[in-house]
Amino acid sequence: MRNMTLKEIAVACGGIYYGDEESYYKEVSSVTIDSRKIEKDCLFVAIRGARVDGHMFIPQSIHDGALCAVSEKRIENASYPYIMVNSCVQALKDIAEHYRRSLHIKVVGISGSVGKTSTKEMIASVLGQKYKVLKTEGNFNNEIGLPLTIFNIREEHEVAVLEMGISDFGEMERLAKIARPDICVITNIGCAHLEQLKSREGILKAKTEMFLYMNPEGSIVLNGDDDMLSTVTPANRIDPIFFGLDPGCRYYAENIENLGLKGTAALFCTPDSEFYAHISIPGAHMVYNALAALVVGRILEMTDAEIKQGIEALVPLAGRNNLIETSHLTLIDDCYNANPASMKASLDVLSQAEGRTAAILGDMFELGAKEREMHYEVGQYAAKAGISLLICIGDLAEEIARGAASEETAMEIYHYETKADFLKNVDSLIQEKDTILIKASHGMEFPELVEALKTR
Repeated sequence: MRNMTLKEIAVACGGIYYGDEESYYKEVSSVTIDSRKIEKDCLFVAIRGARVDGHMFIPQSIHDGALCAVSEKRIENASYPYIMVNSCVQALKDIAEHYRRSLHIKVVGISGSVGKTSTKEMIASVLGQKYKVLKTEGNFNNEIGLPLTIFNIREEHEVAVLEMGISDFGEMERLAKIARPDICVITNIGCAHLEQLKSREGILKAKTEMFLYMNPEGSIVLNGDDDMLSTVTPANRIDPIFFGLDPGCRYYAENIENLGLKGTAALFCTPDSEFYAHISIPGAHMVYNALAALVVGRILEMTDAEIKQGIEALVPLAGRNNLIETSHLTLIDDCYNANPASMKASLDVLSQAEGRTAAILGDMFELGAKEREMHYEVGQYAAKAGISLLICIGDLAEEIARGAASEETAMEIYHYETKADFLKNVDSLIQEKDTILIKASHGMEFPELVEALKTR
């Protein structure tokens, strides 16, 4: 890794180097916090976890090939190089910030209450038609995951597409300080993480902290149909570029054709052109993701043909509106995470399916004081969506069932305390050729249900 000698690393994180002078001037090959992923000449950062303390694995990591370790403890009689710091978590962030600032690469930062990951995937798909792209993998979008993603950037990469997730004030500022985005994209301001952020106004304030460390010559890309984002005025003297379905936005979509579970087609309009594109993943919200990618592509000087190709090349991720066809069922695996807005969007997708439909919905977390009311409203929405069967699992999800039952509906409604309770009854509930949506917050671990249903 260029500009990542042990000397530079020690200076970047304010650490004290212990070791031989020859190693002091060597570059590390990579950075990891996982002792199972040691590479020759890597840097092992010993993070204290809730259950495991990484310091326990320092000797083994050196034995397996690590060049150096970062430790919060003095290591007596060490026969290998290490850097001692006050906090390994802070050191990880400081080292990532140093590495990022040494790179000549365009960084796209993406945040929002709903759709961060699907927008990240769409933007990466579009930019991949012209550039060598690195993107956030999995849930590596927080103060540990973002640095680890940045450490994966290599000389061949031309653009990094980084998802930036937060749950409290100050987090986005710290993430932005590490990522230093050239292009800031915010998808929407919804009702996620209200426990800490309290209101949509609070969420807007927290999300726009991204602008504090962005490139002063960069671009801000916002959903102009969002009532909160549409109020954002120039930041850092940068005028936001708005996208949406409203023709008043600089980039907009019209003639939207709903193709059910086969996706959506639309005419995408720019200030000087227009083109049709088909998005294979179902859900009207995917049009917004494509619009965000269109804007970013144009900023990075891509042609409409390249952008169209990238939009149409997108494939779904597991847990993100992923359509799974088994011999008996059609599953919509959207169980990576959930909040009220994404629940309703997924119910809209399910309602487009032909034949009998079922929604298996679980608890939504981090919604604050009105969490039960929000679950109740999702139930009311489900009742109006024309779905055949609603199965609610979890304590909070009982409110979804109650909300659905409050409406006049022919839908069958069931509530179970646990996944195991539901699975005991699954054969009496699910029918041949059903189309089934599975969705809940990540902590509910609903991928277990996806796997169980796939084998039926």
